[in-house]
Amino acid sequence: MYGAWTPDQIRAAEQKLFARTPEPQVMRRAAYAVAVHTARLLDESSGSVAGRHATLLVGAGNNGGDALWAGAFLRRRGVGVTAVLLSPDKAHPAGLAALRRAGGRVVEAGGPSADTAGIGAEAADAVERADVVVDGIVGLSARGGLRPTAAELVRRVTAPVVAVDLPSGVDPLTGAVDGAAVSAEVTVTFGGHRPCHVLGAGVVHSRPVEVADIGLDDFLGDPELYLLEDAEVGACWPVPSASDDKYSQGVVGIAAGSATYPGAAVLAGGAAVQATSGMVRYAGPAADVVRAHWPEVVATGSVTDAGRVQAWAVGPGIGTGGSGREVLRHVLEAGVPVCADADSITLLAEDPTLWDARDPDAPLVLTPHAGEFARLAGEVGADRVSAVREVAARFDAVVLLKGNTTVVAAPDGRVLVNSARQSWPATAGSGDVLTGLIGALLAAGIDPWAACGFASLVHSRAALLAATGGADADAVGAPIGASALLASVPDAIRAVRAEAL
Repeated sequence: MYGAWTPDQIRAAEQKLFARTPEPQVMRRAAYAVAVHTARLLDESSGSVAGRHATLLVGAGNNGGDALWAGAFLRRRGVGVTAVLLSPDKAHPAGLAALRRAGGRVVEAGGPSADTAGIGAEAADAVERADVVVDGIVGLSARGGLRPTAAELVRRVTAPVVAVDLPSGVDPLTGAVDGAAVSAEVTVTFGGHRPCHVLGAGVVHSRPVEVADIGLDDFLGDPELYLLEDAEVGACWPVPSASDDKYSQGVVGIAAGSATYPGAAVLAGGAAVQATSGMVRYAGPAADVVRAHWPEVVATGSVTDAGRVQAWAVGPGIGTGGSGREVLRHVLEAGVPVCADADSITLLAEDPTLWDARDPDAPLVLTPHAGEFARLAGEVGADRVSAVREVAARFDAVVLLKGNTTVVAAPDGRVLVNSARQSWPATAGSGDVLTGLIGALLAAGIDPWAACGFASLVHSRAALLAATGGADADAVGAPIGASALLASVPDAIRAVRAEAL
């Protein structure tokens, strides 16, 4: 498991580091990492570094200073470097002096020759002829989109961009973009990820983020967000041991589907089977259909006849009428962990008395998409982490907000995120598969917060495998249905377990 830290946490850690290591030395470490990744990008695009041209977009403060020092290091590799200063009177003095000593060129963004957009001829030329651009416009303190001059310079960029710390214009805390922003080919950050690197609408987290070691590790403390790695999920995924039987591996109940929506039952029940549950009990109107697809499932027509389970997954396709309400009420009263999805969330939002049926000692997991979340607690807004954390505390439940980046909050404030790296799971029935996976893990005794993280990671890996036939995330894929995603669940589990060996 690794983490992401807020700007305030990073700044506090930096101050502790500066007490031990002079700040200029730390800045040079950071800038050297930016230069290395910039040179690598040049080499990958043309097979050479010397003789190419890098343009630095330089704002005020330390972010611009990192870019200037990086330019000085690039000059030593034979790269032509031009720094375009957006705030000449606020440019980092030591970084500016280092670039000039190294033979770098410095121009102002505007000046007497500025065109109608406010961009000087030298600045325009530097941007247009660049082989790579280093974005040092703003840093972790910035909010909102780029100012007009910076936005116009960025609009004219055609070369790949290396961002220092984060692409300028992206909110550091939420990853949201409100106005003009940089889209970077590579982002180089220092000490650890920031929330924007793993959140947002794809401006950052779908691109490589390189974390450079500048000595912050000893001072960071607990992260704001947690992220799981394949090997960790593979090591913790429940698999049978020599002493296990079908009961000890976990018995999960699936209350899903209806005569109108039998597919929800097939997908949720199948996911529980594929997740290596010891036994899956299905209860609902789609019993015959479930048995036809999954003969190993013990299927009955009613939750009252289902038998004993160690966890319930309830909601997909049960409807929001009286029968669905009674199914949910029965499950909440059962005294075992419950994963409530889809229609269950709508029912809880519409009928507050259903909350009274809940056993207060039994863990509850809610797995809404954005629309269901809005019914339950209002619109999510740009700050998805704060919204999910608040709802988890309010309902004393683990809340999993679906999306390209899944956000999972525990009642105690811990937040885990899983970035899918692609959008293949965005297909009808995909959420039903996720519900079955979570239910199976709950029945196996996995902590609900961790169960949601494990399930969402395997779910996204299964979607990728189904779409690309087992190739990596950059491979050309084909659209998939939820059935294909479900069929790839065993391969996804096998892949993450292999990472753990």
